[in-house]
Amino acid sequence: MTSTPDPQAAFRRVAEAIHRVFQGLHNLQERAELLQPPPLEGQEWYELLRQKLVPQLGGGGWLVAAVVGGTNIGKSVVFNHLAGCKASSSSPLASGTRHPVCLVPQGFSEGHDLQTIFPDFQLHEWSDASLALNTSDNHDLYWRAAPELPSTLLVLDTPDIDSDARVNWVRADAVRRSADILIAVLTQQKYNDAAVKEFFRKAAAEDKAVLIVFNQCLLPEDEAYWPVWVKTFCEETGVRPEAVYVAPNDRAAADQLALPFYERPWPVPENWGATEVSNVTRDLKADLSQLKFKEIRLRTLRGSLKEVLDPRSGLPAYLKSLQIASKDLAATSEKLSSEAVLKIRDWPTPHNSTFVEEIRDWWKSRQQGWAKKVNSFYDTLGAGVTWPFRKARDVIQGEPVPALDKYRELEWTAILTTIEELFDKLQWMADTGNRMVKPRIEEILQASTRTRLMETVRQKHAAINFEDEVKDVVASEMATFSEDSPELFRIYKQLHNVSAAVRPMTSVVLFSLGMGPAGETFAPVIADAAANAVVHVVTDVAGGTAAAVAGDTALSGAAASTSGMLQTWFHRLHSVFTQRRVDWLTGLIREELMGDLPEKIKQAADLPASEQFVAVSSSVTDLQSFVNQLQLPDVGEVAPQELS
Repeated sequence: MTSTPDPQAAFRRVAEAIHRVFQGLHNLQERAELLQPPPLEGQEWYELLRQKLVPQLGGGGWLVAAVVGGTNIGKSVVFNHLAGCKASSSSPLASGTRHPVCLVPQGFSEGHDLQTIFPDFQLHEWSDASLALNTSDNHDLYWRAAPELPSTLLVLDTPDIDSDARVNWVRADAVRRSADILIAVLTQQKYNDAAVKEFFRKAAAEDKAVLIVFNQCLLPEDEAYWPVWVKTFCEETGVRPEAVYVAPNDRAAADQLALPFYERPWPVPENWGATEVSNVTRDLKADLSQLKFKEIRLRTLRGSLKEVLDPRSGLPAYLKSLQIASKDLAATSEKLSSEAVLKIRDWPTPHNSTFVEEIRDWWKSRQQGWAKKVNSFYDTLGAGVTWPFRKARDVIQGEPVPALDKYRELEWTAILTTIEELFDKLQWMADTGNRMVKPRIEEILQASTRTRLMETVRQKHAAINFEDEVKDVVASEMATFSEDSPELFRIYKQLHNVSAAVRPMTSVVLFSLGMGPAGETFAPVIADAAANAVVHVVTDVAGGTAAAVAGDTALSGAAASTSGMLQTWFHRLHSVFTQRRVDWLTGLIREELMGDLPEKIKQAADLPASEQFVAVSSSVTDLQSFVNQLQLPDVGEVAPQELS
C-alpha cells in the first residue's frame, strides 16, 4: 500500500530547496562571469523566486490580495471598501495611484518583516492617503494597520497597470509577484485593453487566484453584456476567476463607502437572463476572509514554482544556456592551451664548458686529501701552460666574449621571437575566437600593452645573474643524481678522484680538443656533445608550463654504457636549465600580459562540472520532485501556521 506523502514535510523540503537555489544562483552567476550571462534581475522566473517564493515560503501562512486594474476604473474605491475607510485617495478626475498602499492586520508588523514580503519597495507607515499620488522614481509602499482585516490577510491598492509611466509597470509587476490573489477591477472601457490583458496573462501563467469586480456597470441594462465582456477577458488572458462581482456606476455610494457588490455565477448558466437576477449585496472583505486561504496560497506558490521550473523560460533554461555558453567557451580554452602554445625550435643553452666548469667546481668544493691537492696543482699548471696560447689568441682574434654573455644575447633573441609569435596567435584568436573572450584579448593586444611588456621583460632579463642560474641547476641536479642513481654517482665520484692521477696523460689530449684542463672528467660526454646546444621547447603560455627536450638524437642508444648514462644525464642538465629559463619567461608573460584570463576561461569552460553548478542543478531536481508531492487536496488540510 502506497503511503500518502506528508504535506508538511514536503512543504518544508520545498522551502529548503528554494533557499538553496537562491543562494547557489548568486555563487553560480559570479563564477560564470566570463560567459556574460544575462542579469538575473529582470528575468520573470528569478523575480518570482526573489519577490515571492523566498520571502513567503519561509514564513507563516497569510494571503496578499492586490486590487489591480487600469486607469480611472475605481480601484481605490474597491480598496477603500475592503479597508472600511478612505485609506487610498480616489477622485472622479483619475488621480492615479502611483505607489502601492498596503493594509495589514493589527499586530502583523510586529511578528513579520514587511520588507521581506515586499523586497523591491521602500516601506513607509501610512499617514496621509494622498502620499500614494506623489510622483517619484522611488519605489515606495505605504502601509497601515487595519483592525478590521482577518489576521492572515494583507490588501494592496496598486498603480495603474495601463499607465504610460514605465515605472508604474515595474511596481505593478512587483506587486503581482508578491500577491496570492488578485482582485481584477474591470470596466467596459478597460476589460479589453492590451496592457491590462498582458498583465493578467502573466498572472494566469502563475496560476494566480483572481476575483473579478466588473465596476461602473449600468444596471440592469448591462446584465446582458457583462458576461460577454468577462468571457472575452478570460479567453484573452487565460484567467479562471474564483468569483465574479458586478458593481453599479454610483459615485455617491462610492464616496460614502456604500457601493453595492453583487456576486454573479461564473461561468454563467445557459439560461442566464431568463431568470430573475439576485441583487443581494456582498461584503467583499467578508468574502475574502472566508476564502480557503491554505488552498489559494499553495496554488499560488505552485504556480510561481511552475514558472521558475519551466524548462523553456525558467531556471532550467537558464542553466542550459550556461551549459551551451560553457561548451562554446571550452573550444576557446582549448585553443589558448594548444593553439597559443609556442613551439620554440631554437631556444639556446649555455656552452657545454659552462656546465663542465660548474660541475668541476661542485666536485672541487667536496674533494679532500691528495685528490684536492693534485687537482689544484694542475689547475695552476694548466693556467700557466695555456696562458701564452690564450694571449696569442687574444692578440689575433680579440678577447673572447664570456660564454654566458653570448648565451644572454642568444636568449634575448629567442625571447623576442617568442613574444612576437605569441602576439600573432593572440591576434588570430581575437579575429576568430569566442565573442566572450574577444574583448579581453583585444585589450591585451593594445600597442601600449605590448610596449610595456617588452620593456618589463628587457629590464628583468638584463638583471638575471646567469652564473647563479647555472650554479643552482647543477647543485640541484647533482643532488638528484646522487639520490636517484647512487651506484652511478659512486662510480662517477671515483672517476673524478682517479682523474687527479691521470691528468698528466689526458691534459694534452683534451687541450688539443679545445677543452683544456677543465674537461678531463667529461671526456666521454664532451666527445659526443656539441659545443653549443639548441633545445626544442614546447611552452604553454596560458598554463605556465614548459617541457624541454635537448638533443634527442644524441641520447639515442646512450643507456647501454656508463659513459652513455653520463652523457644522458649531462644532456638532462641542458633540458632542466632550459625549462627553468622558459618557465621564467612563461611566468613573466602570464603575470604581465595574461593575468587571470586563462584561469577565468578554464573556470567558465568547466562550469557545468563546478561545485556551484552541480549544487544548483541538484537543488532544482530536488525541488521538482518535492513540488510533485505538494498535492493541493492534501495540503489544503494544513493550517496556515503550519506552512513554515
